[in-house]
Amino acid sequence: MERFVIHPNVMLGEGAVVDDFVILGVPPRGRAPGELATRIGPGAVIRSHAVIYAGNFIGARFQAGHGVMIRESNEIGDDVSVGTHTVIEHHVRVGNRVRVHSNAFIPEHSVLEDGSWVGPGAVFTNALYPLSPGAKAGLKGPRLLEGARVGAGATLLPGVTVGRNALVGAGAVVVRDVPDHKVAAGNPARVINDVRELAAYDARALVGGQE
Repeated sequence: MERFVIHPNVMLGEGAVVDDFVILGVPPRGRAPGELATRIGPGAVIRSHAVIYAGNFIGARFQAGHGVMIRESNEIGDDVSVGTHTVIEHHVRVGNRVRVHSNAFIPEHSVLEDGSWVGPGAVFTNALYPLSPGAKAGLKGPRLLEGARVGAGATLLPGVTVGRNALVGAGAVVVRDVPDHKVAAGNPARVINDVRELAAYDARALVGGQE
């Protein structure tokens, strides 16, 4: 007996695996079931208790951990993995080969470009002055450029950009943009090093190499 719910106008690609108690294609408030198309590419694995709203376009080989929540109208690329109990709000753009670990929060109007990485418990924000007049109209999430990495428990303020291959240390509070290839840590986060100087990374493999 099937123990998951798939709403109308949901297309699952070949070989997709849907565990028990998953709900796919949930209509957002004000929308009828099936009004917004939902597309999930081939080879997806969606684990138990995940909820994916309608209007999402998700690429091939998507993986969702247990209890993942993905709201409506997102664009998610190929080979993306979203860890257990992570929340991705609506109107988020996620590129290819992106990894978001468990218990992370990604608010609306955030952008995660190709190959970016978000550690467990990281929190992105999108309202500079919550509950202020006009706050909703001015929402702007963080942007991770290609290959950017955000460490566990870090907090990113609204609208900040983390540059290509940049590395944000665990627990950092990012209040301003982090340049390409730089390491930022602390509260508030400050540039403390260059990723290309770290022995753990092969500079030749980084996006843009030694530029």
